[in-house]
Amino acid sequence: MLAGLGAATAALLALHRFVPNTPGRLGSLLETFLFWLGPLTALLLLCAAARRARTALLVLLLPAVVWAAVLGPRLLPAGPPGPRELTVVQHNVADDNADPAGTARALADSGADLIALQELVDPASAVYRRELAPRYPYHSVRGTVGLWSRHPLGTTRALDIRPRDIAEPWQRALRAEVRTPYGEVAAYVVHLPSVRLGPGGLGSARRDESAARLGRILAAERARRVVLAGDLNGTVDDRGLAPLTSRLGAPARGLALSYPAALPVARIDQVLARGGRVPAIRALAATGSDHLPVLARVALDDADG
Repeated sequence: MLAGLGAATAALLALHRFVPNTPGRLGSLLETFLFWLGPLTALLLLCAAARRARTALLVLLLPAVVWAAVLGPRLLPAGPPGPRELTVVQHNVADDNADPAGTARALADSGADLIALQELVDPASAVYRRELAPRYPYHSVRGTVGLWSRHPLGTTRALDIRPRDIAEPWQRALRAEVRTPYGEVAAYVVHLPSVRLGPGGLGSARRDESAARLGRILAAERARRVVLAGDLNGTVDDRGLAPLTSRLGAPARGLALSYPAALPVARIDQVLARGGRVPAIRALAATGSDHLPVLARVALDDADG
């Protein structure tokens, strides 16, 4: 049995893209928790060792090697900061956050160049403006998403990524031009629709539709350097986010599990980039939100390159 589980785990790790997404978006569900096949393999190895099951131990080496090759590099340390790096904090602050002032101060203490927030609602939105203003004099809020910057902002506009079946007011994406010391960067702040896990599987249809709409916007984006920060309600391995991850690079190092804050099992808060790379991402200390904030390093390409 242990050998069979090991072979199945190796197959899921290596061939997860071939797991069909219907019914119940099983492929996306597997990819959401793909990282945890590593700890599962370690547990199976311990069981095999305890039973002295040599065949099972040999078979279980296969998923261990596959996991180390596919996901292991994320655990390696990142290199030193480069000459053209921005730091970006991404945080869904939660619309029921009981301590917006404390949350804002904690985010400002990170010293990030950019802070992207979601679930901004009144009256807490005014608190974030007030608390972040001393260190982040430039900001833009569109609907329930906002961007605070240490560097001047140029043109800012709302983006329409609303799923077709939502009729009520729904504004959860913006684009802003950030005039950094290294040149202009197009910054996107987004909040994709939530997903639900139920008897029918992973309910991600709205999120996937919204991601596809955003993907088309990114395909038409003419700026050479783009940074996207948002609560994407999915991991970078989830095929439902392929319209974004096929156009923007994901973090190379770091797990930064961000949700739920009490016991994080997945990173659904993401920082992605084009015209640069994201060498590392890490989770910050808990705030009054049900998400953990994440801080990413973004190494920008030379503007003339």
